Amino acid sequence: MMKKALLLIAITQTVVANASDLSSAQAIQNKTNTEASQSQTRINKSADNTLSYQADIEQLEDELKNLDVYRKHLTALVDDQHRELKNINQQISDIEQTRQGVVPLMYKMIDGLKNTVKNDKPLRAEQRYQRIEKLETMMTIANVSDAEKYRRILEAYQIELDYGTKLGVYQGEISFDNGKKIQANILYLGRISLIARNFNQDKYWTWDQKAKAWVLLDSSLNSELDKAYAVANKEIAPSLLTLPVSLNIAEKK
Repeated sequence: MMKKALLLIAITQTVVANASDLSSAQAIQNKTNTEASQSQTRINKSADNTLSYQADIEQLEDELKNLDVYRKHLTALVDDQHRELKNINQQISDIEQTRQGVVPLMYKMIDGLKNTVKNDKPLRAEQRYQRIEKLETMMTIANVSDAEKYRRILEAYQIELDYGTKLGVYQGEISFDNGKKIQANILYLGRISLIARNFNQDKYWTWDQKAKAWVLLDSSLNSELDKAYAVANKEIAPSLLTLPVSLNIAEKK
């Protein structure tokens, strides 16, 4: 009996020991499996990261290529802008040189107008002198461009040319050698004839360019002169006119 009891105890201890060893082995196996799973997860994650990094690298390489193309494009633009700036600077220099020549020319043109009015018949003389004064004032105004100044001077020249081709009448003052002045209706046919008629329409004068004076006309011309005034005022249709000529020897040439 005692032997059987001892054998049973030994077997029981062996079973318990084996169960304990099995449990430990199972725990080790579970731990190993867990660690292996975690390692595989890390490997998979690392592989995914590697692929992601590779994709990022490829994307960055593409962006670098695009940036290099864009850099070359910008460099070409900058080079072109430098060339354009150089051309603009050259144009500015040319314009400045042209301006240095144009400005004196404009002053000479104004002086030419002044001499023309001074030596011409007293045809709208006050108005013409006022126009010249405005041009002289304009030349010193900074916010008027040189192009506009030149245009206005040319416009003044055109007006002077028109005086030489038109028939017209205006009211103005005429002065005589004795200092007397009167208001009159002044008729002009270009620069060929300049006539003055008093407001009573009973006296007529013609401008003598050589004498630089108004000369009283014979009353026998009154009818023809009235006709000329009527044509100039568009009261009658244009027709052949007989007018005294106001030319000096130089003008006849």
